[in-house]
Amino acid sequence: MRSSNPAFARNEAFARTGRAGFDITTPSADQLDQQYGLPSPVRDRAMTLEDVVTRTGILFAVLLATAVPLFFGMTTGALAFGTGLLLTFAGAIVGLVLALVVSFSKSVKPGLMLAYAAFEGLFVGGISAFYTLNWGNGLVPQAVLGTLVAFGAMLVAYRTGVLRATARFRKILMIAAIGYLAIGLINLVAVLVFGTGSAFFDTGLLGVGLSLVGVTLASLFLVLDFDFIEQGIRNRLPQQFAWSAAFGLMVTLVWLYLEILRLLAVLRGNN
Repeated sequence: MRSSNPAFARNEAFARTGRAGFDITTPSADQLDQQYGLPSPVRDRAMTLEDVVTRTGILFAVLLATAVPLFFGMTTGALAFGTGLLLTFAGAIVGLVLALVVSFSKSVKPGLMLAYAAFEGLFVGGISAFYTLNWGNGLVPQAVLGTLVAFGAMLVAYRTGVLRATARFRKILMIAAIGYLAIGLINLVAVLVFGTGSAFFDTGLLGVGLSLVGVTLASLFLVLDFDFIEQGIRNRLPQQFAWSAAFGLMVTLVWLYLEILRLLAVLRGNN
């Protein structure tokens, strides 16, 4: 079964079989005669963990390059709130479109991934400023720290074998994610149509429970990302696929950060 992360789910290169992503058709005798004596084509070297780490760092550097200025511009008043809000919505919409294009593309597109990181940075910076203005200072550093701790914990759990991306694990996680998405959509309709308060920001047990579910789901999706990166390295995929691995990790980590940010806001409960 494929990963539930859209960055990997439609990418056969990260399948568990080592033959995935390669054309292994046997050439005919005529084709061999034509190729005889010609120099061998230069093949892209295999993807490594260092490649994934480097490209992940590049994507996050681009994200921070747009997120940090917008965050400080909105929180210090140097940027009009309406302008900041407009940039935040633009980042969310364009980022979503670019993420879908990248995820459903059959080829690796580093340029679009970098563009996605830039627009996603606008969304992350703007939404972080919104939380800071409404729930006070200190929320963002705590969310960043929580994201790093969750990432480290999931990595240790995966490397030690405590959590493995088995078929049953993927199935249960996918069902839970669909259920969580359905609850989110129902809540959104209720807010827009009936003007009710969002259950996801409820300061009681409901809001805390939903936030904990979101953090847990996002954290567990990291296990799927680790597994498919490992399979890609094991299959000796070309170096360019490190961009796809980095993109998938960034999508999950941003999701995890936003879930932790909301959980902290709900726990603070002074909105």
